[in-house]
Amino acid sequence: MNISVIIPLLNEAESLPELFAWIEKVMMENNFSYEIIAVDDGSKDNSWEVIQSFSQKNPQIKGIQFQRNYGKSAALQVGFEASKGEVVITMDADLQDSPDEIPALYKMIKEDGYHLVSGWKKKRYDPLSKTIPTKLFNAATRAISGIHNLHDFNCGLKAYQQKVVKSIEVYGEMHRYIPVIAKWAGFDKITEKPVQHRERKYGTTKFGLERFINGFLDLMSITFVGRYGKRPMHLFGTLGVLSFFFGFLILVYLAVTKIFFGVVGMTNRPVFYLGILTVIVGAQLFVAGFLGELIARNGFDRNQYFISDKTNF
Repeated sequence: MNISVIIPLLNEAESLPELFAWIEKVMMENNFSYEIIAVDDGSKDNSWEVIQSFSQKNPQIKGIQFQRNYGKSAALQVGFEASKGEVVITMDADLQDSPDEIPALYKMIKEDGYHLVSGWKKKRYDPLSKTIPTKLFNAATRAISGIHNLHDFNCGLKAYQQKVVKSIEVYGEMHRYIPVIAKWAGFDKITEKPVQHRERKYGTTKFGLERFINGFLDLMSITFVGRYGKRPMHLFGTLGVLSFFFGFLILVYLAVTKIFFGVVGMTNRPVFYLGILTVIVGAQLFVAGFLGELIARNGFDRNQYFISDKTNF
């Protein structure tokens, strides 16, 4: 199968008929073998009935329904697990992503050899209350992740090699940082493609301002897990040793001034408490790193690594 199109959705019954017809038209014109996996993330309208109706007419349309709303990351993860296409394409269900972009995205994966291609909506139709925070978060993500060639990490329109979606895990609200997760997993052939951003035709946006706070926290989580998930002692141990050593130097200095220079009133000096505090914090950080190392080494996935290829196996 050439392409799997994964569509996470929430209350998009109005847009689904047009979206399904548009995708089918593109696939037929380009002679692609395909499947559409629509993941209903606990919709309260009749989205599921629409999916069922179209799946009876077109066997390439498949549906997964959640019992309740779990979030976009959960919908994408389930879609990734169910997908069978050589190239996996994700898009939003609100018709702001154009299915006409699919052939070019497919070519960039299959012929140009990219692991992941992310859409870039150069011209957006979102209000400033959404675009300005988005630009700030994209800038922060580029700086922290080291992926400097993406302008829009959170674009719903993306294309992947199949082995990418089968090797990564998306949870919480980390769908915004799938390129970062893919990079930590070893898939570093990542690029972007300018895509059309269409005005919302039906319904309303499902995202509020709280997503920016959650997004920043998720970015910190991804960065920590990606760099130190299997070696926490390297982070906590290093910080602990530095803190302990700094505090130790302070206490040695105070001891020397007390013994050799007769300085009194040590407990009245703020630096005395700073020295004790940094020694204690250093010891705690070191112990935290040690415990983290024990957990990592005894976890069920302690030897789970992403293998790019095998031969004669």
